[in-house]
Amino acid sequence: MIVLDKLAEYASDFGYRAGWAAVRWAPESVARSVFDAVGTVAGRRGGGPEQLRKNLARVVGTTPEQVPDALVEQAMRSYARYWREAFRLPTTDPADIVASVRMSDHDRRVVDEVCTSGKGVVMALPHSGNWDICGVWLVAHYGQFATVAERLKPESLFDQFVAYRESLGFEVFPLTGGEQPPFRLLADRLRAGGIVCLMSDRDLSHSGVPVELFGERTRMPAGPAKLAIETGATLLAVHHSYPDADTSLIRCGTVIDTSGGVAAATQALADAFAEGIASAPADWHMLQPLWESDWSQARRDRLGVDGE
Repeated sequence: MIVLDKLAEYASDFGYRAGWAAVRWAPESVARSVFDAVGTVAGRRGGGPEQLRKNLARVVGTTPEQVPDALVEQAMRSYARYWREAFRLPTTDPADIVASVRMSDHDRRVVDEVCTSGKGVVMALPHSGNWDICGVWLVAHYGQFATVAERLKPESLFDQFVAYRESLGFEVFPLTGGEQPPFRLLADRLRAGGIVCLMSDRDLSHSGVPVELFGERTRMPAGPAKLAIETGATLLAVHHSYPDADTSLIRCGTVIDTSGGVAAATQALADAFAEGIASAPADWHMLQPLWESDWSQARRDRLGVDGE
């Protein structure tokens, strides 16, 4: 079994390396057509990924069976677009990426105010659109920011993802296994007036904050709110989506109030995420069980969650 797991890890590593090598040099029109086709097939086969359909049902307020097939297909094409862009970003002119990003005048003023205030800024994002494009845009306008990366297996695959994001101008700390805990390093950056960006809609720890998202209970990481509170940094929810085939949209709301503590601030983040996700449900790349009612019994037991 261990041998099979290792083989699977190295197959994943090889697959990503091959994808990066092939897609980044393919003509844009060819890459776009191939990934659109792959996304369409994945969205149609067997009704699309079952968990994606369950997650979308919460967003659009219906049962999984009533989620439109067209929405599932669109969601898988959006997910395929994310990977196409990820493979091509290291060889794409950052100026072209920045030029393709849209933002309302209000949101642009909010981002500019918080990023030039001299205080640290925590930007929390859901897995929507392409967060790396948000990062490239941010680096172009405000310089390097810090983030964390989940440690993948094998180590060579993790190293490849870190190198990829560092090539885009990000400072990347491992979520686990680093020389220092990432919280301490991120807090140092914030106290120095820096920017930290964190994916925040899925808890990877055993200590997430219970929140209501689309009317159901789940957990989100405490890190963004805790970092903001302990360092005095500004906390801002950011959302990315694809309004059309050639551009993308960055949205942000008002600054999150952290005066009520970690739990209240995290719930405010969840509410902000829900608003952004509902505006572009097909661009939310959440294919894993997110809500407590979808968790496996083993996970529920581990976290002390009562059964239904």
